[in-house]
Amino acid sequence: MITIDEVTVRFGQVTALDAVSLTVAPHTVHAVIGPNGAGKSTLLNVLSGLYRPAHGTVRIDGTDLAGVKPYEIARLGVARSFQNVALSGGQTAMDSMLLGRHRLMRAGPWRTAFGTPGARREERAHRAAVAEIATRFGLDHLLERPVAQLAYGDRKRIDLARAMCAEPKVLLLDEPVAGLNAGETAAVSALIRRMRDEHDVTVVLVEHDMPMVMGLADEVTVLDFGRRIAGGTPAEIQDHPDVIRAYLGVAS
Repeated sequence: MITIDEVTVRFGQVTALDAVSLTVAPHTVHAVIGPNGAGKSTLLNVLSGLYRPAHGTVRIDGTDLAGVKPYEIARLGVARSFQNVALSGGQTAMDSMLLGRHRLMRAGPWRTAFGTPGARREERAHRAAVAEIATRFGLDHLLERPVAQLAYGDRKRIDLARAMCAEPKVLLLDEPVAGLNAGETAAVSALIRRMRDEHDVTVVLVEHDMPMVMGLADEVTVLDFGRRIAGGTPAEIQDHPDVIRAYLGVAS
């Protein structure tokens, strides 16, 4: 369970998050929506340890994240994707996904560099784990292809699968379907659903695609100007007057 209690984040005179509180239930998809500048990505940055709140507490499975460094949060089982796909075009999809196994690797740089028997065994085991995850998510046919040759939608799915290679308990997704067409969006949505249903991953999702959010999320939190203005099921959010006024109604 993720518990965010009265979290405030300030940048100089600007308050990006203003006493935000919410709870994310285990093994659910919890979407965070709101207009641009509402504080959504800031919230993910707090959860991943990139930003430290000026006030309030964040707990994951009871562990207080105050003073915990980002790499230590990753070791707790928190993985993150960003708005822009950060894959090296010169790598194969396999090599890119192997990077997701980094927190699970035990062989140090010297043993790896000299190719000791233990390091080689570990690498084979990690490659097998990556191949298994790729097969589960229908990406195995892409593993040996350079990332630069993949369609943007495939690179997005590889990026999500790379996060899953870390065997996370919590997955933070920042606009995972931005720039995708309807078919690619459906494929990414199906991938996230499988992460929740088959791997018991808790997903915190920031996204602007409202049909995708309403069809996928178990719970939705709405931010506006750094404040939490509503929370509930997708059906409850769609009918909330403050949400209609602040976000869903902008296109009406």
